[in-house]
Amino acid sequence: MRPRRHEIMRGRLTSVLMSAKKTERLLNLVICLLHTRRYLSVQEIRDLVPGYAQDSEEAFRRMFERDKEELRDLGIPLETGSDTAAHDDELGYRIARRAYELPPISLEADEAAALGLAARLWQSAPMAGATGTALLKLRAAGVDAPESTGALEPRVGAAEPAFDACLAAVTEGRRLQFAYRASGRPEPEQRVIEPWGVVWWHGRWYVVGHDTGRDAVRVFRLSRVVGPATAVGDPGSVTVPPGTDLRALVARMAGEEPRATAVVRVRTGMAWALRREASTVAADGDGWDRLELGFSDPDRLADRVAGFGADVVVLAPDEARDAVVRRLQGVLA
Repeated sequence: MRPRRHEIMRGRLTSVLMSAKKTERLLNLVICLLHTRRYLSVQEIRDLVPGYAQDSEEAFRRMFERDKEELRDLGIPLETGSDTAAHDDELGYRIARRAYELPPISLEADEAAALGLAARLWQSAPMAGATGTALLKLRAAGVDAPESTGALEPRVGAAEPAFDACLAAVTEGRRLQFAYRASGRPEPEQRVIEPWGVVWWHGRWYVVGHDTGRDAVRVFRLSRVVGPATAVGDPGSVTVPPGTDLRALVARMAGEEPRATAVVRVRTGMAWALRREASTVAADGDGWDRLELGFSDPDRLADRVAGFGADVVVLAPDEARDAVVRRLQGVLA
């Protein structure tokens, strides 16, 4: 007999509530042990920490043992000991601040700005919460990690459904299996690859790796992955060949040849991402350089250029310049 929909939803809600209670209990335990100056006995912890009001001593002990192991697995330095020699048979617990707190952090202004940009890079990915917490901790430690570097800033989205699975497979060193609809083909094909990296290039995400079915290096656009991507095989079974330049592979194999050249003025020392892609770079006087950039779509060129704000000006052709103007007018509106 299949479970009813409301029973499934009730089960999921119960699981979420139990997870929230556990997280709150662990947080309360850390706060309690971090702020005590002496070792707390098990019974003191039971009385002081919300969430340990169990019906029996045995149930509490089991819960506390699981929580201790979880804190240690998270890397929290949980100490055991006793404050008096007369009661050294009754162990207590505490978290030493000297072992828990971060050492002094010192970053240059450009390093702090890079951290801020890296955090904004994942604005739509699941790790957005983690990056926000990391920035909060850095600011609490006295590091100036700015929220913004200007009125306009480059942003990288990660909305493709396959992004998370591809990134996880790369991180874990596992093979990746997915259905892929190649350009010009009506039906998707099953692919199995050994992923080497996930690359953002010209406004799109790509996964690069060794295609096991074709025994060759291939590049796959994530927006063309159909359905879920699944990691297969043992963790650590995939290794990246030494000296692999992922960005160069995507640039060479993504199949998007420039059909026109844009002439762009860039302030000296700015927009290094554009400078790396330029076919020519020449001084243009008054603190500016002149670049020539190949492009295939003026709107996507505008996406790349507008993020640099007043540091980049498109001179030609008109279609590229107009696309940038439209983008900036949209920001102002």
